[in-house]
Amino acid sequence: MQILANCSPQKNIRKLLDNFVTKYIKITLPIYWAILTYMLLRPGVENKEYFFMFPQLDKVIHFSIFFLLGLLFKVRFPKISIFHFFLILISYGLLTEILQDVMDLGRSLEILDAVADSLGVCLAFYLYNKYLKS
Repeated sequence: MQILANCSPQKNIRKLLDNFVTKYIKITLPIYWAILTYMLLRPGVENKEYFFMFPQLDKVIHFSIFFLLGLLFKVRFPKISIFHFFLILISYGLLTEILQDVMDLGRSLEILDAVADSLGVCLAFYLYNKYLKS
């Protein structure tokens, strides 16, 4: 109790929040990565037209899912070097694009998808270092 009395309430709350986030990111990251891999490599299906769809919606989706993957990865491994961060995540994005083409399940390799994946990862890294870094 003496230790907590010397710390400010803000530091205690920050420490509790950090422990909570770290605990759940350890669980969330592998589950998200597994679901993402399944979604990226599952057989292609015929898309229906909905009112909210626009021509490059898939690029926005790729950007968003890789942004979230990059953010979860950086929160889970905050001390990872920039080289390893980009090597792992951009290689994963390129590998899934290549596998989509090789597996021949109605999906194909699209360079713009890989670009969107890479941009999502870059933005996650930048925002983490600018706003979330302790």
